[in-house]
Amino acid sequence: MNNIKNMAKFSQSNATHHDFLIGKVIFVVLLLSHISFQVATCGSTVKFLPGFNGPLPFLLETGYVGVGEKEEVQVFYYFIESENNPKEDPLMLWLTGGPGCSALSGLVFEIGPIGFKREEYNGSLPNLILREHSWTKVSSIIFVDLPVSTGFTYATTDSGSQRRDSIQIDQAHQFFRKWLIDHPKFQSNEVYISGDSYSGITLPVIVQEIIQANEKGIPPWINLQGYVLGNPVTNKKEINYRIPFAHGTGLISDELYESLQKNCNGDYTNSETKRVLCSKVLCSFEKAISEISIAHILEPLCTWLNTENSPRRSLINKYHSKVSPLKCRNLPYKLSAYWANDDNVRKALHIRKGSIGKWQRCSFDIPYEEDIPSSFDYHVNLSRKGYRSLIYSGDHDMKVPLLDTKAWIKSLNYSIVDDWRSWYTNEQVSGYTRTYSNQMTFATVKGGGHTAPEFLPEECFAMFSRWISKRPL
Repeated sequence: MNNIKNMAKFSQSNATHHDFLIGKVIFVVLLLSHISFQVATCGSTVKFLPGFNGPLPFLLETGYVGVGEKEEVQVFYYFIESENNPKEDPLMLWLTGGPGCSALSGLVFEIGPIGFKREEYNGSLPNLILREHSWTKVSSIIFVDLPVSTGFTYATTDSGSQRRDSIQIDQAHQFFRKWLIDHPKFQSNEVYISGDSYSGITLPVIVQEIIQANEKGIPPWINLQGYVLGNPVTNKKEINYRIPFAHGTGLISDELYESLQKNCNGDYTNSETKRVLCSKVLCSFEKAISEISIAHILEPLCTWLNTENSPRRSLINKYHSKVSPLKCRNLPYKLSAYWANDDNVRKALHIRKGSIGKWQRCSFDIPYEEDIPSSFDYHVNLSRKGYRSLIYSGDHDMKVPLLDTKAWIKSLNYSIVDDWRSWYTNEQVSGYTRTYSNQMTFATVKGGGHTAPEFLPEECFAMFSRWISKRPL
């Protein structure tokens, strides 16, 4: 792994960036061929969880997998077997975004079978309840804490503590192959790599590395079928679409929108375009949306509930503090921290004592290098190879607006197989969808935010279960 540290940083030019990535994939494949994957993972069955009444009605395993040349990074995971037919149902690897948000977030807030009861914290351990619309009803899911220093994943050396896109990709790939060797009964299952938000950058690269290793005969062979991405970051230019989204939904005036277009030339990410007038109108835009929840524009802004490492903590004021915690969707975020930092919970999850200090839902305060500027080219490559993909967006998300996702999908320029139409849950329109000749399905989730399953679990489960079983949405 030392050779990885000496690689040159990505060039901003597309050609150099492309050449670098090709060389990196070849290097990783060679590296994987010399790593012994026979090292057993450390997994334990969890039958009871503090805060949940009675034994768990599903199979939960937690554990660690060592990655890196000397296994200097110990990757923590939660594995939940399909509640339907684990022998036949697909196996899914889930990576929560951030970068640096714990897999527990995806498990308890988005697609897993348990969640926190919505009640104000009273000093006792938060209570857990069953979630009816868990994706584990139709698939087995491995929820993985990555990058290092996320959730319960830790490093045993200073060098192992480095966090950046390319390192996370290598670690996720190594993790999955090692996990499969230790769980041979799942090696023949169809596999999907899934995640949301910032995982839109790293996940397509992970999928491509799995394909490359399969082609080189690196064991074990992974029965990869495709990938799933929700509200995905793709080229890190979300703000270019955040502004027209805000205008289209009536959050900013026509005059401000026109001024933004005129003074910034439609590009709000390039520092060279941020002249004095552009910077001034961008400040006006930020002020206009400062009291709006960009994760879901119709939700109350409750930044004060999650202040420890919130990028928007400067927006906290007396107005926000008047919102009842029970009306705040991020109340369970706070509960998750109380729960995960409880000694009895850590014992039940088989967390290694002293391996980490305070658990955080998202480790935004730890440095992370974003060395992959865009994942667009990977989507192109994966589509050409015929892999299935489901890309979905909550249509009330201003963090990664659906306008952004629609734009890069459109630029793929693939022919349309099933044109724009509504899809339904309980005989009601749940969103709109379109399918392309490259086996990509795009779907909006009507009323969904960032990310969609957290806001509309029933609709998102219907969408996923139909797609994973190869039925039309």
